[in-house]
Amino acid sequence: MRRALLLLLLLLPHPAAAEAWTWTLPDYIPPPRIPADTPMTVEAVELGRHLFYDRRLSGNGTIACASCHVQALAFTDGRALSPGSTGVLTHRNAPTVVNSAWHATYTWANPALVSLESQMENPLFGDDPVEMGVNDQTRPLILDRLKAEPRYAPLFAAAFPDDPQPMTLHRIIQAISSFQRALVSADSRYDRSLQGTLELTPAEQRGRDLFFGERAECHHCHGSFNFNDQVVHARSREVETPFHNTGLYNIGGTGAYPFPNRGLYELSGQPEDMGAFRAPSLRNIALTAPYMHDGSVATLAGVVDLYSDGGRVLTSGPLAGDGRSNPYKSGLIARIDLSGQEKADLVAFLESLTDLTLPTDPRFADPWGR
Repeated sequence: MRRALLLLLLLLPHPAAAEAWTWTLPDYIPPPRIPADTPMTVEAVELGRHLFYDRRLSGNGTIACASCHVQALAFTDGRALSPGSTGVLTHRNAPTVVNSAWHATYTWANPALVSLESQMENPLFGDDPVEMGVNDQTRPLILDRLKAEPRYAPLFAAAFPDDPQPMTLHRIIQAISSFQRALVSADSRYDRSLQGTLELTPAEQRGRDLFFGERAECHHCHGSFNFNDQVVHARSREVETPFHNTGLYNIGGTGAYPFPNRGLYELSGQPEDMGAFRAPSLRNIALTAPYMHDGSVATLAGVVDLYSDGGRVLTSGPLAGDGRSNPYKSGLIARIDLSGQEKADLVAFLESLTDLTLPTDPRFADPWGR
């Protein structure tokens, strides 16, 4: 009897094994660290791509992940703040999800969010403000919509071949996380210059020297291969997670930042955490305006001005104050008074960090034909 059962099992069709995702990276970028329980396969990435662009994943069916993360804008949305599915604006600027596989923490100021999977719960389930609007009432409606789409059954089965019932929010989060990990930016003019296939212009070279030198000191917060200072990868041992107050605000001279955007202070309540935010990656920065955690700086030139001045001065209104003298400002932010030429050179170098292929790569485009 046992032998017959084993024979029957051998004759039954088995799900095809998924194909491992291949990382195509220059030698100066190590592969990312992947959670053991999330598949990084071609099939999972393809399922995640469909879900990332699907408006049916929101409670009222009006927005998708891609509504706030547009490929042509390096997966940002060009807005200071973004409307969620109910029209209410987010509190903070939508950051790029490109190269997020290497982030040590996620969102702008939450050291507890250390994986894409945990971060995903914020836009899906958050209610202050509502973004995707997934809750106990909308969850079954969303799953019913996805089950009714004929593309999804084979996509889920291929992505999770060992799961007999994979169409769950847990698997949805894993698939979208796999897609986001596949969004790699490593083909900018700067990258090609490192690989010896392109020479930067004189302005870009001067800006590069400023960026990595002790005059502008940008590299202290943006010196990694990902141009930020919170990086984790497959070979990481110790992972640092610094957050910085850049002197953007100093309301009434008290050091305060506007509620509810007060950085780590919102979680810790410690005065020294006021205004402390994660330094974002500068890759594709020319495509991701407006800037800072609240989108309050419109241009790249404006950002360079802010750091040249050692902070921002707001002379009127309820947010007035001299950010240069914020008592909680990072010691890395000091007035350096760059010349007009130096500022232009820095902007030229930052523009050289724009990926030449990612904004139009068909592997990451909307699969629904919209």
